[in-house]
Parts: sequence; C-alpha cells; structure tokens
Amino acid sequence: MPHHVAILAYDGLCTFEFGCAVELFALERPELGVSWYSYAVCAEESGLLRAAGGLYVQVPHGLDAFEVADTIVIPGWRDAGDAPSPALLASLRRAHARGARLCTICSGAFVLAHAGLLDGKKATTHWRYLDRLAQDFPAIDVQQGVLYAEDGRIVTSAGSAAGLDMLLHLVRQDFGLDVASRVAQRLVIPAHRDGDQAQLVARPLPAPGEPGVAQLMDWVRENLRAQHTVDSMAAQARLGARTFQRRFKEATSLTPLAWLVRERVALAARILETRPQLAIEAVADLSGLGSAESLRHHFRKHGLPPPARYRSQGRAASRTG
Repeated sequence: MPHHVAILAYDGLCTFEFGCAVELFALERPELGVSWYSYAVCAEESGLLRAAGGLYVQVPHGLDAFEVADTIVIPGWRDAGDAPSPALLASLRRAHARGARLCTICSGAFVLAHAGLLDGKKATTHWRYLDRLAQDFPAIDVQQGVLYAEDGRIVTSAGSAAGLDMLLHLVRQDFGLDVASRVAQRLVIPAHRDGDQAQLVARPLPAPGEPGVAQLMDWVRENLRAQHTVDSMAAQARLGARTFQRRFKEATSLTPLAWLVRERVALAARILETRPQLAIEAVADLSGLGSAESLRHHFRKHGLPPPARYRSQGRAASRTG
C-alpha cells in the first residue's frame, strides 16, 4: 500500500504552508516509477474554512483520517497563542502512540507542543517564534535558527519555504536521493539543504564576481573526490583561513570540514542508489571518503544504515515501487 499522508486544514489556514504539503504529496507523479503517496486533507471543523488571502476551502475528511495515516503534516497554525482543541490534541497523541510520523511547518510546531509531544525533543519553528516556543514550553529542546529538526518520528521546520526542505527530506527518507532530486527539479528548488543550515544569513551574500563561500561550495561539490583542508578551501575562496571559517559558519552553521563530510556522505548515498554493481571501496573512493571503513563510520555518524544495507534497502524500495 502507498505511504498515506494526512494534511491538516483548519479555520485560519496558512495558505502557503498548506500549498507546500499539497504540492509534495497530493500531485500524481507517474514519471517517477514508484508507488507515490496517497493522501487525505482533513479538518476538525466542518463547512467552509477561511484561509489566508481571502480564500475558503472545503475539506472532505475529519480527524478520523489521522487514524490510518503513516505521516501527518501540520502546515502552520493560525496563531501561536491559540491553543488547539482537546479533540485535535488527543487525535495527534493517538497517532504518535501508534507510530505515525508527525511533521510541522512554521508555527505548526506549537500544535505538537500543546499536545506535549515535543517535550524532551529537539524542535524548531520560524525564527520569529523561537523565543516564544522556548519560553512557553521549556521542556522542548528548541533548536535556534535551523531549517528543520528531526527527533525520532517528529520533524519540525522553520517558516514557509523551509517546509519544502523538510518535506523533500521526508521524500529522501521514503524513496531515496534520486527520486527526491527529480521532485526537487520539478519544483525548481535545491535538491538538498541540510536541516542544520541557518535560517538567517548573518552577513550579505557576496556581490557577483566577489570570491567567497558560495563559489567555494559549488567548486567543492564538483571536486569531492579531491583532498581538501581548511587552508586549501580558504585559498580557493581567496580568503584567509580564519576569515573563511568565520564566514562559512555564518552562512551554514557548520564548520567547513563538517559540511565537507556531509556532502561526501550524500554523494556516496547517491552512488549506492544509482550504481548497484560498484564495490563499496570504489564508492568510498569516488565520494572522497577514502575507504570502506571510513564510509561505514560516517554513515553511522549521520544516522544511516551500513552502506551495503543502505543499497539493498534502496533496491527493495525500487522493486516494491
């Protein structure tokens, strides 16, 4: 059976965030050759619901759709200070208890917070609401400024467009890098932005032609197999090593070497999915991770299964699709 997604609608609906969820999960994508998601849009309220922009929506399903959903998406919330109803909170708690994956965009995190489902977990929201989330719900490990945060079966994202990054992250988990990249191409957005990437860039982006971090990152992605150090990357960016490290951390919230490893792991995963006959040692070499032992080590650190199992799971998913 296809992975079933329930998308919550509500009076005062956040139109953009809702549209992101519908775009990802409700469109048919026969060109992908996989068993794409099934979906249901559901609401607690009946009748016409108001949405941002003067729109009205009529929703075909009630909260009983949560009872059979594999993933539930809460696309924003009408007001961070507006407590959801006991019925909605109870329905979310039941879904979580039976193993459903719960995901929020922007202020939708407050719904799960009111349900108590974020207590003791890492979570994020739009940068405007971070302090309020931390103040109102001190049991939550609020992640400052990241694009999205994942803790077990709960994934929360920052405002608006960061929701697309989170939703693509879910597609990568469910269908692999190749399918996620093709969906991103159709949406004309980057195929992968790490959740740890900063919501806000602390300094202006370089002017056209100015050497700097963005150009360096593009160059490294084209040369991941080569040897790289902080000094060599700084030289390529035509910056001093200390200035380079500071600007890189401001732009990405990662150190240059941590980012480099993540890019290499992502490339290795893509090779495993698309070149099934290639030996694990060769995958490690092509991705710049050096050896099969190093590849296994970094997959484990990034929460991925061992490379051989990762490859076999991807092939199994392709067969079932």
